[in-house]
Amino acid sequence: VQLQASGGGLVQAGGSLRLSCATSGRSISNYGMGWFRQAPGKEREFVAYSSRSAGRTYYADYVKGRFTISRDGGKNTVYLQMNSLKPEDTAVYYCAATSGNYNTRSTNYDYWGQGTQVTVSS
Repeated sequence: VQLQASGGGLVQAGGSLRLSCATSGRSISNYGMGWFRQAPGKEREFVAYSSRSAGRTYYADYVKGRFTISRDGGKNTVYLQMNSLKPEDTAVYYCAATSGNYNTRSTNYDYWGQGTQVTVSS
C-alpha cells in the first residue's frame, strides 16, 4: 500500500488543521492506521491509531481530547483532525499502516507516507 499525507501548514495557536492520508493499493480495511510526528532533534512519536474496523481509536496523552483520527473506507483515506493546536504540536506528521494490531512503536508499522509539516505559531 502507498500512503500520501497532506494538509499541513502554518496555523496560530488555538487553531485547527485536518491532515489527510490518501492510500492506494490494498484497501485500508486490511490495516491498522496510525499517525506519528517528529519534531526537529526529537524522535518520532506516536499520535493516534485507528483499528482496521475503525471501531477502536487510541491517542497519545498529549493530544487526547484535541485530535481525532478517522477513516473513510470508500475513499481509502485516513484523517487527523487537530483542534486547539499548541506550539509544541509543531512537527512533521506521518501516516503509517500496520498489518498488526494496535501499537505505539513506529518500528511495528510496515508502510509510511512522506510526511507533512505542521507549524503552530504562538
